[in-house]
Amino acid sequence: MKQYVMVCTILISLIFSQGYTPISIYASETKDMNLTAKSAIVMEESSGRVLFEQKKNEELPPASVTKVMSLLLIFEALDQGQIKKTDIVSVSEHAASMGGSQVFLETGEKQKVDDLLKCMIISSANDATVAMAEKVAGSETAFVKRMNQKAKQLGMKHTRFKNCCGLDTDQHYTSSYDIALMSRALIQKYPEVLNYTKIWMDTITHITSKGKKEFGLSNTNKMIRQYNGCNGLKTGSTGKAKFCLSATAKRNGISLIAVVMGSDSSKERIKDTSKLLDYGFSICQKIKRVTKSNEIGNFKVEKGNEDFIQSKPELVSNFVVFHSENSNDLKKIIKKKTLIAPVKKGDVIGYIIFKQKNKIIHTQKILAIQSVDKAYYLDYLKKIINQYI
Repeated sequence: MKQYVMVCTILISLIFSQGYTPISIYASETKDMNLTAKSAIVMEESSGRVLFEQKKNEELPPASVTKVMSLLLIFEALDQGQIKKTDIVSVSEHAASMGGSQVFLETGEKQKVDDLLKCMIISSANDATVAMAEKVAGSETAFVKRMNQKAKQLGMKHTRFKNCCGLDTDQHYTSSYDIALMSRALIQKYPEVLNYTKIWMDTITHITSKGKKEFGLSNTNKMIRQYNGCNGLKTGSTGKAKFCLSATAKRNGISLIAVVMGSDSSKERIKDTSKLLDYGFSICQKIKRVTKSNEIGNFKVEKGNEDFIQSKPELVSNFVVFHSENSNDLKKIIKKKTLIAPVKKGDVIGYIIFKQKNKIIHTQKILAIQSVDKAYYLDYLKKIINQYI
């Protein structure tokens, strides 16, 4: 027994002396990435499964990766009709005073929302970000309050924002896992943001009292030109934060989010992120499962002018598993909601859940293909007559 304990102790010591970093419980193996980043993570986008993590909850300054949350709130305001891309924004003195990365907006200058979004996303402009924050919430302070509220809603437990653009300041921090969460929320809910993040170069026109002047925008995320499949998302660098990046990439139907914080240089940031994405793509595979209508059955509707809703003839589920996982071991569960009329076409009426070893791998919504109105007296009378006939 003593010899057994001694052997185990030696093995454990050898493993950790080699610098191996334990990864998420979802991953199939321990992997040493040899990263310069202080904190890192790679996540499968559709499921949110963590494929690798290194100090994923360490609270660190995020620099301009902060703007991922700002963009989430801005696209939310666009979606809700609070603002439009054609709206004109008047640049305040506060916005124009922002240092760091900027497009040199002047006080009183007017720009379209769409052009300010380009400045934010392509050139990581702090002045444009603050101008948009003020447009959406009235002031940067009010906007930052919303940022923190949204972070709480998303389950970002290691985040506190003090500004909307990422300039170094006390008590402004987040973690690589929290960045992955907000990045996932942004690209899932507003995938149109990727139309901006893929732009390599563009221009805006400054219109001030001095006249018109074109200003060039160059993408700060060199990954989109250097890594196959990279389509976003946001870089960041300051003296305190060092070099950070939230990168999104898609290959063969698999979408990944890789985050690094505190890499040593711009080149190392790309190397670190590329390693994470390479690893993620190497262990993932996309599979397809078809669920026939006879497996699902009908959905009973209470108090409706119809008693049942039928499902589609078949539902196709595409999702990602690890190469090391046996896809034949998947267990399929059909879960039906209790339906009370009225039910509208397109409402969620159930779920197809795929499990492996009691762990949910994928959940797909089942939507109503017809509407069922609430039943009234004549509807009940009709049902009784039909039963007797």
